[in-house]
Amino acid sequence: MRRDNRQLAHYGIPILFLLAVTVFVLILRGGFTGGTQAADTSTKTKQTTTSQATTSQPPAKVSLYTVRSGDTLGAIAIHFRITVDDILALNPGVEPTALHVGQKIKVKAGKAPAKP
Repeated sequence: MRRDNRQLAHYGIPILFLLAVTVFVLILRGGFTGGTQAADTSTKTKQTTTSQATTSQPPAKVSLYTVRSGDTLGAIAIHFRITVDDILALNPGVEPTALHVGQKIKVKAGKAPAKP
């Protein structure tokens, strides 16, 4: 009998704790989203933000960048202060995982290239 109680305490208490934490998180999450789906709210916000950002910014200068040894699209994006998605949009045929040394890709200059 004593062994059964010890096993129940050993497995039951952590399970009850996780269940309580899960219920608590779900209640908090429902309170923050107002009872609606979080995906709908973020989609609407993202669409509004995107449309405002594209209409208020002047077009940036597009230039060519020659890929060097060890370059990745992420490192190039950081260097030019743009996103990897911007680079991919300017270069539809470029494979992000198959860059070649000497390959020329189009980039948009952000504010100013970051210092190495």
